Amino acid sequence: MTNTPMTPPPPIPLTILTGFLGAGKTTLLNRMLKSPALQDTVVIINEFGEIGLDHLLVETIDEGMVLLSAGCLCCSVRGDLIATLEDLLRKRDNDRIMSFRRVIIETTGLADPAPILHAVLYHPYLSMRYAVEGVVTAIDAVNGPQTLDAHREAVKQAAVAERIVLTKTDLVHDRTSLNGLRERLRQLNPGAAVLKADAPVEEIIAGGLFDLDGKIADVAEWLKTEAVEEAERSSHAHQHEHHHHHHDRGHHHHHDVNRHDERIRAFCLTSDQPIRQGTLDMFLDLLRSSQGAKLLRVKGLVALAEDPEHPVVIHGVQHVIHVPAILPRWPSEDRRSRIVFIVDDLERETVEKLWNAFLGHPAVDQPDAAALADNPLSLRR
Repeated sequence: MTNTPMTPPPPIPLTILTGFLGAGKTTLLNRMLKSPALQDTVVIINEFGEIGLDHLLVETIDEGMVLLSAGCLCCSVRGDLIATLEDLLRKRDNDRIMSFRRVIIETTGLADPAPILHAVLYHPYLSMRYAVEGVVTAIDAVNGPQTLDAHREAVKQAAVAERIVLTKTDLVHDRTSLNGLRERLRQLNPGAAVLKADAPVEEIIAGGLFDLDGKIADVAEWLKTEAVEEAERSSHAHQHEHHHHHHDRGHHHHHDVNRHDERIRAFCLTSDQPIRQGTLDMFLDLLRSSQGAKLLRVKGLVALAEDPEHPVVIHGVQHVIHVPAILPRWPSEDRRSRIVFIVDDLERETVEKLWNAFLGHPAVDQPDAAALADNPLSLRR
């Protein structure tokens, strides 16, 4: 009798809900948990006591785990997040809990979502069983501008999000102020959708790389390359306008150079020609070894020379690149390789020079790829 190889189960979509202190994460999470859309979902929070869930509780299933009235499970992080995620999988696989189809992690007490992204993307087993669908960041519409000015962590939370949810918009009577906040967020993270807190739950948690069946979803929507490229053009036009204003009038209005937003930027690099696997690997390895701390997010769709009909999806956070997913086909007629970078205090030109060097594109003062590989410190600033 021949044993049939076991097919690995599809990855479970995982969403991270974050936001600075006072942003309204608790209220947003409570509203989301009432939705039937979150049935068959596990919600992980730091401590039950930090969130008022009493009106949603049905029964205690296990220590640190309760069943909610919406039909989803809620558990608290006990010690290590990795241990909690592994424990959930064991109980699910052994039929000790429901066969959940989604996980939401609420980051109470964690200002930076990067450690959670690292925990899933870097772990050899968790990276196969869970698929990071996206980061949802709650921002207080009333105090958001002041929070962004005062706290760099809040800026980074907004920069890495796939969805930004504006809370307390009913308390904002100055529409100009609200529109200004929206524009600031669009400049900070052009690829993120900005929603109000009363938006359908499906819109808040959806739109990532994976759908509920574990299949590849709309990659073009996930990358948002057109929005990033448009924001770049707008930024360049804005800088050009201020440059002329400065020379023509002898003075110009400028942003506060200490504002945290000015250090964070998004840009997209493309290639019309397929890229060899080894070239892509060397580019990513050198980039993350020399600039890893400055790479907030890296997302891309790449045509490999060895198999150009099946594009590869890249997803990375700082020094960690997720196990690439291979698509069965291109999602559109556009078959260019496109990689979107969201970076902190890193110029586009630095990354672009490295990209062109490995692709063999001639440029003035272009670094040599072989030399860079021997001396990656030459890229550091």
